[in-house]
Amino acid sequence: MTTVLPFHSDRPIDLIGVGRLCIDLNANEIYRPMEDTLSFTKYVGGSPANITIAAARLGLKTGFIGRVSDDQFGRFIIRYLKKEQIDTSSVITDRSGSVTGLAFTEIKSSTECSILMYRDNAADLKLEPDDVREAYISNSKAVLISGTALAKSPSREAVFKVLELARKHGTVVFFDIDYRPYSWASKSEVYTYCRLVAMQSDVILGGREELDLIEPNLSESQDRDDIETAKRWFTHGAKLVVVKHGSEGSIAFTPGGETVRAGVFPAKVVKTFGAGDSFAGALIYGLMQGFSLSSCLELGSASASIVVSSHSCSDAMPVLQEVQYVIAQHINR
Repeated sequence: MTTVLPFHSDRPIDLIGVGRLCIDLNANEIYRPMEDTLSFTKYVGGSPANITIAAARLGLKTGFIGRVSDDQFGRFIIRYLKKEQIDTSSVITDRSGSVTGLAFTEIKSSTECSILMYRDNAADLKLEPDDVREAYISNSKAVLISGTALAKSPSREAVFKVLELARKHGTVVFFDIDYRPYSWASKSEVYTYCRLVAMQSDVILGGREELDLIEPNLSESQDRDDIETAKRWFTHGAKLVVVKHGSEGSIAFTPGGETVRAGVFPAKVVKTFGAGDSFAGALIYGLMQGFSLSSCLELGSASASIVVSSHSCSDAMPVLQEVQYVIAQHINR
């Protein structure tokens, strides 16, 4: 089955990511606690950045709307995006004295990983509505909105401007809930702002717990299962809802009643983070190629298996041939 989304084929930009640009510092001494870790390797990070990088590696023409700090980390991020052929004309250098958000990753085992975040005065949350250019949105087929960008003002208002312009120009909206508890003042804020965006999005991606955060207060007799959740979002106009279940795979739902399930590919897991971002980037690529929904989920799962087998997230995002090789190997088993 093929999910048809209203992409404008004549537009020059395939996908614009919006929101968090930060630095990942991944522990080099894996399988030990961070207290005993002495060295880290620096990578570009942030969920929307990783997803955009994943899509660019697969061949999409991409851009980004965000802010970086006026320092060495900010310059590193812009240089990296340019190297990946991601348009940076809407990546603003913030000169208010902000800093780049840092994510120190701890890899105790292949299943026990954690992230220590530093987000105070982060440049990406300084994104302003005036940073969002209407022509940029109207020239793109799709935008990717990350829930983290809704956590504080003025980034929150900038996201709503992106959403307003996307609706005005028929630009497809992907919404990745991307819940990070340390970014938010309360769960009620998560519910309010993420729900407002989800109600105007074409595609909603989230884990089961993330989707629960933006569900209404249901009675004990009402269902919170995946199918019922998808049905509720379809009443608001969503065209695709994808529920991620980690090591158990993912399930996609369409308004026509189709349900497509995808498992995970075998992998020698180094760490668990990054899987969702690589999955999303490959899923978006497949949807923009007009592939069947099952093929899109397969691409996402194969891409995720590559990234969890690697030390990095952004650097490990695969090219199309690598993803196809993993799929072929799995099918031939």
